[in-house]
Amino acid sequence: MAMLGTALATPTFAAGDAIKSALERPAVLVRAPERTVLLGATMAGDRVVAVGERGIVLTSDDAAHNWRQVQVPTSVTLTAVRFADATHGMAVGHGGVVLATSDGGQSWTKKIDGRGIAALELEAAKRNGGPAALKSAERLVSDGPDKPLLDVLELDAKRAIVVGAYGIALATEDGGTTWTSWRARLDNPQELHLYAVRRRGDSIVIAGEQGLVLMSDDLGQTFRRLATPYKGSFFTAELSAQGEIIVAGLRGNAFRSTDSGASWTAVASPVPVSITASALRASGEPIFVNQAGMLLELKGSALQPLPGGPLPALNAVLPLRDGATLALSFQGAHRLDGTDSSQSSQK
Repeated sequence: MAMLGTALATPTFAAGDAIKSALERPAVLVRAPERTVLLGATMAGDRVVAVGERGIVLTSDDAAHNWRQVQVPTSVTLTAVRFADATHGMAVGHGGVVLATSDGGQSWTKKIDGRGIAALELEAAKRNGGPAALKSAERLVSDGPDKPLLDVLELDAKRAIVVGAYGIALATEDGGTTWTSWRARLDNPQELHLYAVRRRGDSIVIAGEQGLVLMSDDLGQTFRRLATPYKGSFFTAELSAQGEIIVAGLRGNAFRSTDSGASWTAVASPVPVSITASALRASGEPIFVNQAGMLLELKGSALQPLPGGPLPALNAVLPLRDGATLALSFQGAHRLDGTDSSQSSQK
């Protein structure tokens, strides 16, 4: 079964004792971790940190040429990782797990998992929610820790937001010691999956399934639901340096807005396959990857392929500081040179 975080049209979630056991079992060290299923990557200063199946966390201090696996206290699949600075970061994954590091990814501590999330949601529902919220929270408790988290946003070394399946959205202001449910802040009564969360300045955008896009202009204190022209899933979103909102996902559908979501323009894609992930280059320009193994950049009103193939279906992308690009797939890490046209044009 494919793992969520790879942008499936109709994702499924594993449940039961296997998840509970994996939450408590440390990740096993493997011989070639850079060749395993990898789902997310980020920069921690000059260090590259990548995460993937079975709790694997990798670091590279030479721009993704060489990798080493670090010890992690859980073996559930990790779907995303972000750092606030060179030392403070968080990774999220299946079983509702959140891991934190304060030493640049060399060691990790579990901060919460699905059991803690369910208890937190139940407490919030009893305090502020209606019958529907209470029923949903009780279901989370009875289901056990089977709901994956799919993205994390670090605001600073202490503050972070995590989002995931079935409308889960949590925030911390103390590095993950305590958490607050943001479910009541989001106009998401159907509890649609939340796939991506991004920030620029005081703006935060959350993208999810069935065309869901939520926008905040006050750093998450309040959100409004944006009307979008597509009702399929958006697996990724970016807030570009030009002030645009760009969302992309199922079957290559992508849209951008230059007026804070009041209107949208379609962005043409070269093939009708799902766009699975995106990132911003140092210039603030977005880069995307899809299930056809393509790297894509935005040119005018269309996404255009970059050199770097043929590649397997891609799960994540990370521009590197030397002008290369890191792409992640079910076959591991791929360092691709000559993929940053903005830097190439400056040489």
